[in-house]
Formats: sequence, structure tokens, C-alpha cells
Amino acid sequence: MTLANVQTRPRPQVVRLTDAAAQRVREIMDAAEKPVAGLRVGVKNGGCAGMSYTMEWAEDVGPYDEIIEDKGVKVLIDPKAVMFLLGTEMDFKADKLSSGFTFNNPNQTAACGCGESVTIEPAKA
Repeated sequence: MTLANVQTRPRPQVVRLTDAAAQRVREIMDAAEKPVAGLRVGVKNGGCAGMSYTMEWAEDVGPYDEIIEDKGVKVLIDPKAVMFLLGTEMDFKADKLSSGFTFNNPNQTAACGCGESVTIEPAKA
């Protein structure tokens, strides 16, 4: 069998943005004091449930970043976080008392009471 005959399946998008999340990221990027390459999303160890989501502005694209372009927004996924974020939807919610980004992650198995820390299992192939 040659490589020309091998069928590949489409690569799943690691993170999708809701319209509200994309709009809010664009608003913040437009107001940034200096140019940014995109929004870097990842996970880190810590908190009472084991892990927490991270978000920061990226001035440049890292050599191993997973690049997602969704609804006009460039999201850079930390390579160590790809298996934990696979299939995640990022949303932005605002109400009378608070506003912020939320993650609807099918790999999340638990969260602490305050919502700052989560338990995430790597995606199953």
C-alpha cells in the first residue's frame, strides 16, 4: 500500500468558540496596547480539583502550538494541553454579577465548588 492510497480522517478541532466567546476575544484584541498573535489556551496543574484552565495573550506562535482559527479568532493551544482540551467549546457568559470565559469540556470529570479548578482526563482515541 502506498501513501497515496491511504485514507486519512479529518483532524478534529481541539477547541471551538461560541459566537459570544469569539466576539469578546476580538473586542479585547482590538483594544490591546500592542499586537498579539492570538489567544493561548492551556491547562496547568493546581487547585483543589487538580487542574485549571489558562489563557494568555501570545505575542508569537510557538513552534509546537496547535493553531485554531474559528470565527475570525486565532487560538493557540499549548501542545501539552491538546489531549486534555480535545472537543472543548469555549464560551463567554455575562450576567449582573460577573462575566468570564467558560469551558465546556467533554474530558472534564469533576470541578471544585468555586469553579476555578477541574479534573480532566486525556481524550480517549
